[in-house]
Amino acid sequence: MIKKLVIVLIPFFALQTNAQQGTSSPYSFYGIGTLKFKGTVVNKSMGGLSIYTDSIHANLRNPAGYVGPNLKSFDNESRPVKFAVGGSYSSLNLKANSGSDKTSTTTFDYLALSFPVGKFGVGFGLLPYTSVGYKLESTENDLIANRYSGKGGLNKTFLGVGYQIAEGLSIGIDASYNFGNVQNSVIEFVYDEENNPVQYQTRENNRSDLSGLSFNFGLSYKTVLNEKLEFTSGFTYAPESTLTSNNTRSYSTIIISSISGREYEVNTIDADLGAFNLKRTDLTMPSRLSFGAGLGRPRKWFLGAEYTFQNTKKFSNPIFSVDNTTFVNASGIALGGFFVPDYNSLSKYWKRATYRAGLHFDNTGLEINNETIREFGISFGVGLPVGAVFSNANLGLEIGKRGTTNQNLIEENFFNLNISLSLNDRWFQKLKYN
Repeated sequence: MIKKLVIVLIPFFALQTNAQQGTSSPYSFYGIGTLKFKGTVVNKSMGGLSIYTDSIHANLRNPAGYVGPNLKSFDNESRPVKFAVGGSYSSLNLKANSGSDKTSTTTFDYLALSFPVGKFGVGFGLLPYTSVGYKLESTENDLIANRYSGKGGLNKTFLGVGYQIAEGLSIGIDASYNFGNVQNSVIEFVYDEENNPVQYQTRENNRSDLSGLSFNFGLSYKTVLNEKLEFTSGFTYAPESTLTSNNTRSYSTIIISSISGREYEVNTIDADLGAFNLKRTDLTMPSRLSFGAGLGRPRKWFLGAEYTFQNTKKFSNPIFSVDNTTFVNASGIALGGFFVPDYNSLSKYWKRATYRAGLHFDNTGLEINNETIREFGISFGVGLPVGAVFSNANLGLEIGKRGTTNQNLIEENFFNLNISLSLNDRWFQKLKYN
């Protein structure tokens, strides 16, 4: 039934918030959900820019960032161990040609640790990568025609290593194990001759359990142009990968309470997906390439740009096919940077803070009814020093728009509040004797 739907995002819709879901976006209906991970709060606050690396912030998008120069405050002997954890609150205003609604979610974003091993750096962590979360209703002639709901998403646990080839030049690789599930259901309402819903309705239930490996390669290069100016560049490449999708489908006879709207199952029958070669399918995850460069003054300011291309056209899995919907190649541009008034100020706390800003323009790679779904966002942030070992708390704010009301689709106006802790310490220290 779901595969045969012509369109889901139509003007008459209703959504409910579920704080356990990572998103409330109607566009998470397609594929394996909307992209959840866009970097750390530091990255997001600069428009998604990930080319900048330093010794005190974890860069989870470029594994070359696991390494860097030793710190003078550590007698040029080592780098700090970096711990990062982040979460976010997202508010969505949804607008269509004939209605509007609001929804919000609060989610965990990432947990990661990296530590130095000589010229190497090692990092590992856990993060939600995509998220599914929607509850929608479509209408025809003022009657509910279909009701859709979905939840789940794809998670990543990763282990990476970086190596410093020469001063200012480093490479790295992440290996990720991807796991999770996508669950969705649809009810196609049936009415009697007087337009009253019949007592028993039928609900289609689908679940896909996903798993598989993927890799991400990174390169980072920095060089001093003069005594005040530094050039920074970065490159990442994630090759195409394959996830295994174990699928189940069932049909339930249900009764829907006219008072609470709650669905009560009467009986359930499992579908034979094996007969259609859909019991176990391969999901192709497209390759991703990004590169960028920027200029700055160490510990003072930085300004850069980054371009990302993803071969989303290669995304495929028969179980996720939807009519009038295609995946095209995705791309995006990020512009951003930061400014520190006085890094060494002892008397003015706010002068030691790092102020960030950026913007991004994205083609999401999703095309519905020949309408390309695009996203635009503006972000701001601040890094607040905490403690005496380069630790900091990072706050970020992003406002933007995704989608359009053309072709009876939905426009999302989003407001994201991000918060993270970047904690640093020295675990390994050489003992010295006089």
